[in-house]
Amino acid sequence: MKKIKAGIIGITGYTGEELLKIFVKHTSAELSFLAGRLTQSSKSISEFYPKLPLKLDVTNLDIDSNLKDSELKNTDVVFLALPHGVSIDLGAKLVNAGKKVIDLSADYRIKDPAVYEKWYAIKHTQVKLLSSTVYGLPELYKTQIQKCNMVANPGCYPTSMLLGTAPLLKNALVETEGIIIDSKSGYSGAGREFSKKYESTGKPDTFAYKTGGKHRHIPEVEQEMTKIAGKSCNILFTPQVVPQERGMFTNIYLKLKKKMNLTDVFELYAGFYKNEPFVRILPENTEPKTINVMNTNYCDIGFALYPEHNTLLVMSALDNLLKGASGQAVQNMNIMFGLKETEGLL
Repeated sequence: MKKIKAGIIGITGYTGEELLKIFVKHTSAELSFLAGRLTQSSKSISEFYPKLPLKLDVTNLDIDSNLKDSELKNTDVVFLALPHGVSIDLGAKLVNAGKKVIDLSADYRIKDPAVYEKWYAIKHTQVKLLSSTVYGLPELYKTQIQKCNMVANPGCYPTSMLLGTAPLLKNALVETEGIIIDSKSGYSGAGREFSKKYESTGKPDTFAYKTGGKHRHIPEVEQEMTKIAGKSCNILFTPQVVPQERGMFTNIYLKLKKKMNLTDVFELYAGFYKNEPFVRILPENTEPKTINVMNTNYCDIGFALYPEHNTLLVMSALDNLLKGASGQAVQNMNIMFGLKETEGLL
């Protein structure tokens, strides 16, 4: 069987590095092109990551030239592991050149360009491609992912929230206004430069940020929740950084529309995700832990009930760099090309 040829643009950040690690063990795809925004000329990937058994060169980010004169012209799928704003026109160029694209930034996640422009202060110049791009949460949109040319890969916060709420929203079992969510993320979620500063202090620190409804993932999550529920949804979201490098733990408080016990909830979620290899529904009285999902593509989900308040707590845990980023991106690639969904991820 001919291997899929994959390219990665943006190899110097955490998500680029995690993609490289996955492709080392992927048996049905191989890397054919690497590019980095920080390279001035071609360099061996071993100069960036000496421990990885890879021998490809990393070129600078000149897509017009690379489409003509490099292995990019023979590449089947390109991962864009770039900052927000950079992927808008770049993704369109690649799709127009016949490539499948998986974008790990937020540039194609929000469907209303006006909403995107409000939250990211960037003009969206590719509205036509935006409308045809599929939101890349495999557990919800697998059929659409199979047929599309471009995937907007969700990040860690939205993945933890949407997988945690989808069965209840889909079945209209909870109130959709004022859903309270708090998420605790490993510091790698803020990027490599932030991680260096955080680690340099040598002091563990936990803190909230972007409080008061200011976090950029809010419109993305509300968009997808509304789509799932078929009615308007809004959230009260507080993100927090905790003193561990990776991992994410999310608490979601939901008002029940009817009385449910934990057995009912477990059966609902187990049925909803029965064919999804990377979602694990934990039995009653078992809480998720980030240690159980670190360095994996799994999302673990558990529950607690507050009957006196008619409130269900849904807890989800995942690795913010894998199921929350690069692992999910490869899961999407596998689906797009008809491969086994778990290839390279187990």
